[in-house]
Amino acid sequence: MPVFSEILVAIDGSKASEQAFAIAIEEARLHGAKLHTVYVVETGLFSSLPADNTVEIMYRALEKEGEQVLAKARALSAEKGVSLATHMKQGHAGNEIISLAEQLKVSLIIIGSHGKGKADRLLLGSVSNYVITHGKVSAMVVRS
Repeated sequence: MPVFSEILVAIDGSKASEQAFAIAIEEARLHGAKLHTVYVVETGLFSSLPADNTVEIMYRALEKEGEQVLAKARALSAEKGVSLATHMKQGHAGNEIISLAEQLKVSLIIIGSHGKGKADRLLLGSVSNYVITHGKVSAMVVRS
């Protein structure tokens, strides 16, 4: 059975990502692994919009949401006695998750099966599918 020494879990505030985070905490405990979590501000949503104050307001709202989601993760991991490194990235979620996994040399990526809503999946495609298809390390997809 492989031992995971570095685990990265992607979170976005959805039910599936909350469940993925809970499993990541248990996996980190089980393997004595270092746990990382990432929230990606999906900037691809704004690429076709004209650059004005509205785009900046939308971006800042998503960034604030990410900070809140990461703060909640830090509190939960502290409650469970697991140390956590948090990361916020911007760009294409799948690319950013894979890039961070490579940079951190993680041995396992944990991700929820889908994001916050059906519209996200239609607009963004399946981030979990992208990570599984393009990632170079083991991945666990958690269903909600």
